[in-house]
Amino acid sequence: MFAILRTFLLALLVPASLAAQPGPTTILVDDPVAARLDDLAALPWVKNSPLHADTARLNIHGFPAGHIPAWSEEAYRARLLALDGHTPFNLTYNPIVQSFIDLYAVRKREMTSRMLGLADLYFPVFEEYLDKHDMPLELKYLAVVESALNPSARSRAGAVGLWQFMLPTGKMFGLKATSYVDERHDVYQSTEAACKYLKYLYAMYDNWEMALAAYNCGPGNVNKAIRRSGGAKDYWKIYDHLPRETRGYVPAFIAVNYVFAHAADHNLYPVAPTYCAHQVDTVQVCYPLDLSSVAKLTGASAQEVIDLNPTFKLGVVPDIDQPVTVYLPKKAANVFVSNEDSLKYAFFHAPPTAKPTESTTASEGQATAQTVTVPKYHTVRRGESLGVIASKYRTTVTELKKMNGLRGTTIHAGQKLKVGRTTKTVTAQAGPKPADGTAQYIYYEVQPGDTLYNIAERYPGTTVDDLRRLNAELEKEGLHPGRKIKVAVQEG
Repeated sequence: MFAILRTFLLALLVPASLAAQPGPTTILVDDPVAARLDDLAALPWVKNSPLHADTARLNIHGFPAGHIPAWSEEAYRARLLALDGHTPFNLTYNPIVQSFIDLYAVRKREMTSRMLGLADLYFPVFEEYLDKHDMPLELKYLAVVESALNPSARSRAGAVGLWQFMLPTGKMFGLKATSYVDERHDVYQSTEAACKYLKYLYAMYDNWEMALAAYNCGPGNVNKAIRRSGGAKDYWKIYDHLPRETRGYVPAFIAVNYVFAHAADHNLYPVAPTYCAHQVDTVQVCYPLDLSSVAKLTGASAQEVIDLNPTFKLGVVPDIDQPVTVYLPKKAANVFVSNEDSLKYAFFHAPPTAKPTESTTASEGQATAQTVTVPKYHTVRRGESLGVIASKYRTTVTELKKMNGLRGTTIHAGQKLKVGRTTKTVTAQAGPKPADGTAQYIYYEVQPGDTLYNIAERYPGTTVDDLRRLNAELEKEGLHPGRKIKVAVQEG
């Protein structure tokens, strides 16, 4: 009887404009929004964060610890109506939106508190890029729905990162992906790409809710839903024709807008992650680095440094020409900057420019020479400009800025600038020749960033299986910088 009465009262409370909208929904166990929240629970530098917040200041209602407030539907509607007046989005209240409010404010309270804390790390970046593109700042909440603010998030379909880009879509909007680097994980690059994609979708539909739906399931599926609904271009009118996983997408977005604005009304407070914005710094590098070794030499935790840099899939910054961003705990970043030259010297290694020369056929105990390329640097002198330096090294100001990650042309005396590349010779210790004389061995010293695959690539005729067979201890001990491994080198 109570259930019948509640349904009758609910029908009276829902405005006529919403009466035809779908009724209450149950969020399924495998719902993608709920799944992203569960993924967040496993993020190491969030999972291990101390559960604390400034509740004394933020608890405006004086709620006791653990209390889960309950509010009337009128209160939810009034609060969303107030938010709706300050945004270009239609922040509608209905039973579906309520089910997602309950997800964030009741069922997944701990994860919501963690996301409130992570907002300190990511929202300033999102807002900067959205403002640059003249887009609504509320779009920052889209990343909450997409990834639960987990830069390592990966969906079952293969969408990756804070903004959950599929590989083809990411490439379409400028995100690179290689065996070493996946820019879908990069906060800055992926946010720029998300802004471009959302702007493209909004131009297509001239409606933000439709653009959000297309961001989730693709314009093709939204266009099908429009046709099946008789040409309607309103999210709630095409709702039943959208893929099931997309139907909860806009309601979840509305719910996040509400919960983040009214967290204190639900006794929810930010839980600080291990790293907040003021505890993380960035360095720009354009040379190879092993992140575990960076951590060791700067006093940071190797796992934390790797967790902060999911862009580098193998925990290695490869040898590339354009500067990339590496995230480090602030103290570690300070140590890195102060000792960059020595760290760079210790880490840098590039593959040989040609196959081993005749000197690599030396007998056991002799040193063998290889030619490698390394960055060439110039120390800025007083009064020098980028134009003067560019002319000296036969390059352009644009190339200098690109090589060094400079946004403007301001430089200062004592600053080191990358101005190109040069060559140097490194040595490896030779091993004994095999009896058949068709190949010989050298002992190669493992460099930071090396894998069996890229070592094998440097020596024609050598495979990963060959390296494993010649170095059986690697399976147990692993491949560590500084150790020497046996490599077969073909003659001729």
